[in-house]
Amino acid sequence: MDEAKVEIMEFVKFLKNPAAYEKLGAKIPKGAILSGPPGTGKTLLAKATAGEAGVPFLSVSGSEFVEMFVGVGASRVRDLFASAKKHAPCIIFVDEIDAIGKARGKGGQFGGNDERESTLNQLLVEMDGFGSNEHVVVLAGTNRPDVLDDALMRPGRFDRHIAIDRPDIKGRGDIFKVHLRPIKTEEDIPKLAQKLAALTPGFSGADIHNVCNEAALIAARHNKETVVEADFEAAIERVIVGLEKKSKVLSPEEKKTVAYHEAGHAVAGWYLEHADPLLKVSIIPRGVGALGYAQYLPKDQYLYSTQQLMDRMCMTLGGRVSEHIFFGTITTGAQDDLQKVTKMAYAQVATYGMDNELGPLSYGNPEKENQFTKPYSEQTGQLIDNQVRSLIGQAFRKTTSLLTEKRADVEKVAKLLMEKEVLNRSDLERLLGKRPFQDKLHELLGTEVTAQDEQYAKGSTSAPTTDSPPTAPSSSTTPPPPTV
Repeated sequence: MDEAKVEIMEFVKFLKNPAAYEKLGAKIPKGAILSGPPGTGKTLLAKATAGEAGVPFLSVSGSEFVEMFVGVGASRVRDLFASAKKHAPCIIFVDEIDAIGKARGKGGQFGGNDERESTLNQLLVEMDGFGSNEHVVVLAGTNRPDVLDDALMRPGRFDRHIAIDRPDIKGRGDIFKVHLRPIKTEEDIPKLAQKLAALTPGFSGADIHNVCNEAALIAARHNKETVVEADFEAAIERVIVGLEKKSKVLSPEEKKTVAYHEAGHAVAGWYLEHADPLLKVSIIPRGVGALGYAQYLPKDQYLYSTQQLMDRMCMTLGGRVSEHIFFGTITTGAQDDLQKVTKMAYAQVATYGMDNELGPLSYGNPEKENQFTKPYSEQTGQLIDNQVRSLIGQAFRKTTSLLTEKRADVEKVAKLLMEKEVLNRSDLERLLGKRPFQDKLHELLGTEVTAQDEQYAKGSTSAPTTDSPPTAPSSSTTPPPPTV
């Protein structure tokens, strides 16, 4: 979190030595909002700030202020700030501030008094009242910054808005090195961390900790002395798609249908240039409803072109098309695929403005997801539906022509799947030859290890640093988690 740490360290420096800033006429920022997806380390960063600054740290949760009794929330806010002023300089950390900080005037309060609103009003007064020279910093964590009240977010209350996103591949490698330390393993830690980082795109820090813990549990379940690489790979699979359902026995007809369905996904992705590289395909039932799955490895990518989105849609439709070609009938197994394709098509037409007929218009507004009126007319709604149907029809036809042409390859993959149940990338390379497009999977899974990394693995206290500049935060959507 290089950028987040730079911003937060300013608070630490000010709390340690306020005179250096005040002699130049600067004031300490009143507060900072730490926002980002769950599990990315917002609370952890606030704790680290308190420890680094060496000042008193008052931690409360947003839900602690909301009570049934009138006036209790506002009274607790007053007490909290009174206590903070006595111990100044100090840090107040309000976790899950969206419990009290939601925009006022919304939501169904039918009674005469809205306790949450009066609590928020008191918080606004305390953060920017008449007395504004106390050295009290308020840090707040939330994963829903879009619902917070504008008055709370303005400079003078929360001056800094620090976005903490999911880590990129380098960040995941560093996090794995931290969580692999207590794990008893004879693997080369730096190499293992880099390989696992490549296998877990879209994972947060909490997910990575969970993977390391699951790997140790799996090794203990099989009475192993140390945790090996295969245990980590099994743990990643478990986190993404759930536990193997060995008790669920498929009939031969169902097993054959699932095999051809997954073979359709695998072969479609193999021959489409912009599809993600395939990692593994399986017909072992897992989790709640998955009878089989094809696991891909998406890149840490923030922008997608129309061609890339079309290839992803075709790859997702590969299972349904394969059933249609080989059995002349279709099953309910493609429900999840169809939901994904429909979501992608609606996003292209109505949100990203990628449709020629509708033009460069965007109707996606994340702040008004639950509104009852649509921001467009009936005719426009009809046009959107027609264009989505046309787009999915185009992807379906493209996938049908591809799998009809590669029919023999689909049969080969399906037959081997029925025999082995799990195929990995090397099995598909033996069956179908090298993938005709260059992908960076081998580079990602076999990167070089620096001497600095090796020193870190042997027990040095600080994580390895590189001179490469941190990646610029993107305003667009976060990369998707591994595709299943």
